[in-house]
Amino acid sequence: MKNTIEQIENSYWGKPEYESYLVITCHELRKKNLNEFEVEDLRIMIGQNIALPILIPMAITELRKNIFAEGHFYEGDLLRNVLTSEKEFWDKHPHHKKEMIALLESNQENIRNMDTTCEIENSILKAINAFSE
Repeated sequence: MKNTIEQIENSYWGKPEYESYLVITCHELRKKNLNEFEVEDLRIMIGQNIALPILIPMAITELRKNIFAEGHFYEGDLLRNVLTSEKEFWDKHPHHKKEMIALLESNQENIRNMDTTCEIENSILKAINAFSE
């Protein structure tokens, strides 16, 4: 059974070419069993547009549980990364875009009443508007 991004994609990156937290983390997460992924793992990888066909459905599952699912930065950081991920992915996977739009519509009240800083709220609202266009 294929349990990691590397196994599913049959693509092995090898060692990182340079040392940075983000690069090292992304390389490690490609080797991590998907059933062990946490919100933060999804946030990081989706934020880098890595393995979107595998990870967006997982993120949608998390967002159904809590539209403001939180990685290590702020409430709603997963939502923002999902909404700002590569437009090409959404164009190629309209069923996932439809799922996200339905999820946003069913959470309109929660989104209108989010309790966060103005900067974060504006960032999420801007991402929602751009995604919905």
